Amino acid sequence: MITPFQEFIQDQKTASVVLVVCTILALVIANSAWSHKYNALLETPLGIVFGQSTISMDVRHWINEGLMTFFFFLLGIEIKREILVGEIKSARRLAPIFAAATGGMLVPALVFMLFNAGTAFAHGWGIPMATDTAFAVGILALAGRHIPRSAFTFLAALAILDDLGAILVIALFYSETINIPDLYISLLILALLIIFNIIGIRKPSIYLLTGLIMWAAMLDSGIHATITGILVAATVPARPKRESHWFIQTASNLMSRFEHIENKKDNTSPILGEEEQHVVVESVQDAAEKATTPLRRWERTLEHPVSLFVMPIFALANAGISIELNALPVVLSEPLAIGIILGLLVGNGLGIPLFTYLALRTNLGQLPSDIDMRHVTGLGLLGGMGFTMSIFISNLGFENTPETLIIAKTAILLASLIAGISGYLWLRIRN
Repeated sequence: MITPFQEFIQDQKTASVVLVVCTILALVIANSAWSHKYNALLETPLGIVFGQSTISMDVRHWINEGLMTFFFFLLGIEIKREILVGEIKSARRLAPIFAAATGGMLVPALVFMLFNAGTAFAHGWGIPMATDTAFAVGILALAGRHIPRSAFTFLAALAILDDLGAILVIALFYSETINIPDLYISLLILALLIIFNIIGIRKPSIYLLTGLIMWAAMLDSGIHATITGILVAATVPARPKRESHWFIQTASNLMSRFEHIENKKDNTSPILGEEEQHVVVESVQDAAEKATTPLRRWERTLEHPVSLFVMPIFALANAGISIELNALPVVLSEPLAIGIILGLLVGNGLGIPLFTYLALRTNLGQLPSDIDMRHVTGLGLLGGMGFTMSIFISNLGFENTPETLIIAKTAILLASLIAGISGYLWLRIRN
């Protein structure tokens, strides 16, 4: 039997493969004769007009500020679920994960600042702080069948907390000048969504349409519009409309009714021709929906579109950098590149296991019984795979300086590659 968690691991492996393919494809196109068409397409302006109001951005910005909002929405749902019922809920299990995430944010930022404090690159300190969940968990799944399940849970929770930290960094330090009236409108819409949750509204269309209005207001407010995804996710209902005992009774009655119809009808008659049976089955489906939470349903609905559509498109739009092999040593000798590479590799490779060890030594928590500090060291190496979030933050920090942005993206790609290989080899040897 394939358990849901095994399905999750398989999904992450598939997402990792698709991301790698799209990254390579973007690099190939950007270094080919098609590079001008590639850049021209991404710089093509697109707009939406509402009477006298217009929202206009180029294709790359629609991807980074529009499409990626769904990524942040899914991430917010995952964070909420983990807080309510996941590993983050248990204080004893949370402590080492929280410590690891803290080390995976503070140490990389400090390593980056060692090389860039006082320079024009200093505000890029947030770049090495985040972990790409799909890549990291995908590589972990490839490391061997004997990797403990708790290692996947630890890494996924660590990556989620790291990304939450990155989201706070984006909101606080990488947003533009704030437009207070639009910010107030966004907060009023957020309050309305909270009211929807309290009074029991569970229709996805209501949250989607209200969230789109909030996204437009947030875009005009100066705070990065993708933060809307996190805020809307926080309002998604986590309680079912009906309790378990109601579902048991309802489903039992419906199954008895279905069986009664089945026994009366001609055995050769297909269910397609039995309208009454179809109604019963649809009633079971409706009952199941009422007995499950929107939080979990919407997460399952979005997992594949985000991992197999949104993130690959983001990679296609942002990983395409022109690389001149002769100039690569010069590019990588820049303080920005050194800070990013060492921040991702050394910062995470040391910060994650070190802070975890300190949490264990001070008896703040405990690791699951089937993993030890050698596993955590390997997970720390995989934590250096920043990719999606690191590229996202570099776009925010150096959007107006294309040459600097190329240096940052080159360093991110190289560091993520080294982190993935080193983490994979460490865990294979550990096994």
